[in-house]
Amino acid sequence: METENSYSSMYDEKPELQTMHFLTSLLPDTARRLIRAGRLRTAATSAISQGFKQANLVIVNKQYANDFERFCQANNGALPLLYRSKPGEWGAPPLSSNSDVRTDCLQYRKYEEGTFTGNLKSLMDYTEQMKEMVTFYVGCSYSFERAILEAGVPIRNVEQGRNVSMYKTNIACTRVGGFQCNMVVSMRPIPVEKLDAIVQITHPVEDAHGAPIHIGHPGLIGIDDLTTPDFGDAVDAHPGDVPVFWGCGVTGAEAVCSIKSPLAFTHAPGCMFLTDLRSEEKLADGCVSSVETPQVFCISQNPPHYSVASRSAVEKITALDRLIQQDPGDRGIEHLLIEDQLLKVCLSLSHAKSVLITTGFPTHFNHQPPEETDGPPGAIAMAAMLQALKKNIAIVTDQRALELNKKIVEEAVEQGLMKAAVPVISYQDVGEDSPLLFLCHEGKPQFPRFDHLVAIERAGMAADGNYYNARQVNIKHLVDPIDKLFLAAENIPGIVTTGIGDGGNELGMGKVKAAVKKYIHNGDLIACDVSADFTVVAGVSNWAGYAVACGLHILNNCAIHERYLRKATGFPEASDTDRYTSALPTVLKEEKMLSLLVKHGIRSGKTGNLGMEVDGLLFHDVHAPLIKRLLDVTLGQAQ
Repeated sequence: METENSYSSMYDEKPELQTMHFLTSLLPDTARRLIRAGRLRTAATSAISQGFKQANLVIVNKQYANDFERFCQANNGALPLLYRSKPGEWGAPPLSSNSDVRTDCLQYRKYEEGTFTGNLKSLMDYTEQMKEMVTFYVGCSYSFERAILEAGVPIRNVEQGRNVSMYKTNIACTRVGGFQCNMVVSMRPIPVEKLDAIVQITHPVEDAHGAPIHIGHPGLIGIDDLTTPDFGDAVDAHPGDVPVFWGCGVTGAEAVCSIKSPLAFTHAPGCMFLTDLRSEEKLADGCVSSVETPQVFCISQNPPHYSVASRSAVEKITALDRLIQQDPGDRGIEHLLIEDQLLKVCLSLSHAKSVLITTGFPTHFNHQPPEETDGPPGAIAMAAMLQALKKNIAIVTDQRALELNKKIVEEAVEQGLMKAAVPVISYQDVGEDSPLLFLCHEGKPQFPRFDHLVAIERAGMAADGNYYNARQVNIKHLVDPIDKLFLAAENIPGIVTTGIGDGGNELGMGKVKAAVKKYIHNGDLIACDVSADFTVVAGVSNWAGYAVACGLHILNNCAIHERYLRKATGFPEASDTDRYTSALPTVLKEEKMLSLLVKHGIRSGKTGNLGMEVDGLLFHDVHAPLIKRLLDVTLGQAQ
């Protein structure tokens, strides 16, 4: 039988064995013995005993133990609890044999009255105090690194022989008792083409932090500079890498500081406790079905931001998209379609806090009012769902139509189409700085008032600076230059723009203007020249508004997306299905909405008829069946 000293001797006689291969292939029991003997000279445990779970340590007085356990449960993404010891228990029977929490970490941190007071190689000198203390073993992201490597995903810090980068964030953990702090995260640069793989590998491994809580620009979670981590080492990204962030067990150290207890200990960042549990077994046992496989989508380029949803949610929203892409007017919209635009709009709006919606196409220049019935119903449908999701919403329209639109919103609330009125405002273009002053607090780009602008069936500016209806009539005198807000937003980080249309002359359709000019009647003249980040094309613009509302409902009921939104802090909100479902568009609601518009003299776009039709299509013959099919997909009743 080999003793602890024989392990040490083996190591001393063959120092060349301290190589990456040696470290990765060490059994955890062997590694713990070497650590205990002070013979394992490495800065972090990231590459040690790959294929086995590792754990963060938090050691607190027993009087705080119950609260800290609940704190872990309330912030499971950062603190997935593996084991809670008894007071004075040095081992961790479910996790390891022959282990001693006082000696088996590379390095510990000591805290007194909530202040870090030094690093320690051993806790043996504190044995008496620790008899009244409880150790919490918390899952670690090192546990899934072998699976990541086997999937062909590079781990840059391992490649570079460095500790993983860890950062303090602005993400508030859910408070329990005296424990309160912001989350600490670990970051790994991941090639953009591997993002789906990394999320799918880590999603099932909830006891090792699970899926990432943020993908993209670090500033969105309060990190100013990736080159200066708060813990660990800076890691060099490769071209095409995207920063991916997981909850980190160092959050426990931040929580310990908040209670200001006389004495507490944690592991030093990156210096984990090595367990005897194999991580691969959990990966195999914990894999979710293909229906619940997460998928990653880019929802912003400035700054880069990605979102996550389950495959089943993605498939439902894709089905909605197919429904609204029908072309009853035979306009040739199939040539304008871009893949996944509806999905990305819904994901982006789900993350948004403040949304500005604009609509209004005064095509009937010889009538008063000149507006058409396509646009406002879709705008109100989106606003109703965004309200249910507790977003801030405003509607911007032409000054000449301001009072009309205020009245429409007021009556929509009275009819039960929205829960409450939203601000209806106009944009006054009085100078070069007008767009910036409108969109940002004090005109400062770093403080935008809105994070998403949505134009639905809004007259769009053509290449010659004019605005045209489908019959090539210039209606510029009836249109305020709200396009300038979309143009300004291109240079304001954090504002995403969406254009919804059905003919190519609507605001935001500049993204497909080449196809509009080639395939749409009169496209050479009428094509909108102003682009949006996302362009949703539908047979009727209202249909896209309904689909956005339905898509938001689907995402709200997607557990994978919901966890990503709340950054794995707190608990999933109790399903408020009634509130969200009641915000969906229905045939009855949209019939009321159209009747309301007709009462105000607003006409069908294509025919000019003052009746129950939109774009020349009768409501009950065409629009009502489409709404029913959208609801069937949304509520899971589609055949």
